Amino acid sequence: MRIADLELGHRPLFLAPMEDITDPSFRYLCKKFGADVMYTEFISSDGLIRDGAKSVKKLDIFDYERPMGIQLYGHIVESMVEATYRALESKPEMIDLNYGCPVRKIANRGAGAGMLGNIPLMMEMTRAIVEASTVPVTVKTRLGWDDQNRIIVEVAEQLQDQGISALTIHGRTRAQMYKGKSDWTLIRKVKENPRMKIPIIGNGDITSPGEAGEAFDKFGVDGIMIGRAAVGKPWLFRHVKHYLTTGELLPEPTVSEKVDMAKLQFSKSLEIKAEPVGIYEMRRHFSNYFKGLPHFKEMRLKLLTTMDVEDIFGQLEQIRETYGDHRPMLDGGFWDKG
Repeated sequence: MRIADLELGHRPLFLAPMEDITDPSFRYLCKKFGADVMYTEFISSDGLIRDGAKSVKKLDIFDYERPMGIQLYGHIVESMVEATYRALESKPEMIDLNYGCPVRKIANRGAGAGMLGNIPLMMEMTRAIVEASTVPVTVKTRLGWDDQNRIIVEVAEQLQDQGISALTIHGRTRAQMYKGKSDWTLIRKVKENPRMKIPIIGNGDITSPGEAGEAFDKFGVDGIMIGRAAVGKPWLFRHVKHYLTTGELLPEPTVSEKVDMAKLQFSKSLEIKAEPVGIYEMRRHFSNYFKGLPHFKEMRLKLLTTMDVEDIFGQLEQIRETYGDHRPMLDGGFWDKG
């Protein structure tokens, strides 16, 4: 698969941009386990052009992360173009336009998935940014605003006509938010449209190697994007790649292995963001690393409430001592050792 002149190999795996999740510490683990393409957390064009500290910080890209995309969102063409110029200073491999975020405070002001309610503005903005950018421009969007307006087939053609180099489609409408099941049949319809020449990346409900394989084999996409399923499970990329290559399922990591990953990510979080932010922003990841452990409530409470760094590392070691080499079985909630 290629995005413009960027060669990404066969069946590439993308890490979805997720606010307050896909920071450099998490991306470090995902890249380590095989993510082919990653993105920054989405960045407000208004925040960026006003030099908002949080927005500017999100532009940080490390060489080992590449190829990297910077994802921007906004509802004013001029601001988005100015933000694009600013983002290009970080030398990303691509600029990605967020036309898919369903969160009310963003969509209701016309940004993110709100763009699905104003297609002429979406096209005007896309064309302006393609003309301003010196790197490929890609788009991430949804099937449409609601079930009565599932317009992605027509929108995909129009976006391609504006000059984008790849399109990621999340298989839900804005009205669905993250509920219900993704509809990949419309993603397939876009891919099978003879007018479409750019790569199509599918997103939504990819939580296992088997689902990833089905996305490629049944729906014909060029790449898949994994989001929430990778939170606390960065090894999912390795497992998917192994399955796509061999047809075999790798075993779930042991609890001890998960402790090593959590400690590495926590160390990176502290290195990049320092205290207390590096602690706060790891808590969601900690919860997901150890989700489903039996009799874990008390340990979880301690892990997610202490503000002492050494204490947190100590709690992680206690989890190792308690659960050691146990791992969940692939077929359900039984536990196995080794």
